[in-house]
Amino acid sequence: MWEYTEIVKDHLKNPRNVGRIEDANAIGEAGSLVCGDMLKLYLKINDKGIVEDAKFQTFGCGSAIASSSILTEMIIGKPIEEVKKLTNQDIVDALGGLPPAKIHCSVMGHEALEDALNKYYGKETAAKDEIICKCFNITESQLKKDIKEQNLKTLEDVMNYTKAGTGCGACKRKIQAFLDNAVSETISSTNPIQFALKINAVIDKYISNELRKDGGDIELVDVKGNTVYVKLSGSCQACKNAQLTLKNFVENTLREHVNSDIIVEKV
Repeated sequence: MWEYTEIVKDHLKNPRNVGRIEDANAIGEAGSLVCGDMLKLYLKINDKGIVEDAKFQTFGCGSAIASSSILTEMIIGKPIEEVKKLTNQDIVDALGGLPPAKIHCSVMGHEALEDALNKYYGKETAAKDEIICKCFNITESQLKKDIKEQNLKTLEDVMNYTKAGTGCGACKRKIQAFLDNAVSETISSTNPIQFALKINAVIDKYISNELRKDGGDIELVDVKGNTVYVKLSGSCQACKNAQLTLKNFVENTLREHVNSDIIVEKV
């Protein structure tokens, strides 16, 4: 059973600013009805850039209601420049804290606010920003940002903080790849030796065994920055498709499990 603060309980029992604003000039959405929580945030911003009014409609748990309620109180009467600086951690702090498994509710509120402000300024999410978690409409850029800024280390951390992966679960593999990548980026900039060891471990686990099935093999020769130098042997050495193997298999595998900026070169 989760423990909630008195502030959370108050906003759950007496939610503020519930409803819609008919003449809202900024409307943001977050979440998905398919997998549970969804939030729609309405803002009325005047000519001086002040948030005159804010209301919300939400479908979800008590934490989602409380987070949405306190968010509207935090932004009403505030200049839009100040509102833009608001973070989901500010929402959590204003509530006096939330259980780890309910942090995603504050994230949803912040994402709805960002969506509303982007639309107010005429910005839309870039088409190339891949949606990683389709259940909760979480994009690649948002996921990478949360992993980096919140120092998320494990799949459970990501699921608790963003709710990504808690729906159908199809995105868990991609989330884990982003986590592995984030760790490797840190290692590559602070400890080149550990970075090289990580690369060698991935080669042994995912690459060598596959090449040996066709009589080939691969050996790590050197690592300079994000460039990985390898030597092919056996049937791979003289294969006319060796370059395709390096780029389509070796390089892509290392990018997935180690670092997305890796470049593989043959020596």
